[in-house]
Amino acid sequence: MTEPRWLSAEERRAWLALLSVTTLLPAALDAHLASLGRLSLFDYNVLAMLSEADGRSLPMKELAARTSASLSRLSHVVTKLENRGWIDRQPSPDDARVTNAHLTDLGWETIVDLAPEHVERVREMVFDGLDAEDARRLGDIAEKIVAQLDEASWIFRDGGRDPSLPCPKRRVVRGEAEAEAADDGGSAA
Repeated sequence: MTEPRWLSAEERRAWLALLSVTTLLPAALDAHLASLGRLSLFDYNVLAMLSEADGRSLPMKELAARTSASLSRLSHVVTKLENRGWIDRQPSPDDARVTNAHLTDLGWETIVDLAPEHVERVREMVFDGLDAEDARRLGDIAEKIVAQLDEASWIFRDGGRDPSLPCPKRRVVRGEAEAEAADDGGSAA
């Protein structure tokens, strides 16, 4: 049996901090949304993902990926949100075997109403304590961790992501991005 690869003191410090963030932050955001008497953090994320999608609609499988949920959990939550009039299910116009979740006008009004307060809370809890370089590094580090877990994650194909950024699983050497861009006829800038 090989010796376990124990964490160094610095790795242990980083791990415990990350574990605390992944525990405390969702709970705090969930409590804030619940205090508004409207919905859970997961409910909010479902609405937010639909609000950002073309036509405010996504296939259930894609919505599950974007909310890191199983299809069964998502289906349960979508039913709850349907009952509130915020979402409806529609057959996909491209494939009748696929069901799309669609954000209704009432759902749109709900997310538009809640988003400013939610984003302010995210800013207070996360970004107010960071400078621009910290925020950039946090994004880079989080993407590297996501790539270890799921290198095909939707965040790497999301239209809102800067396409000049490489998938973090593959380390790009300085100058390599420019060479790749030249090969593609594109720009690295």
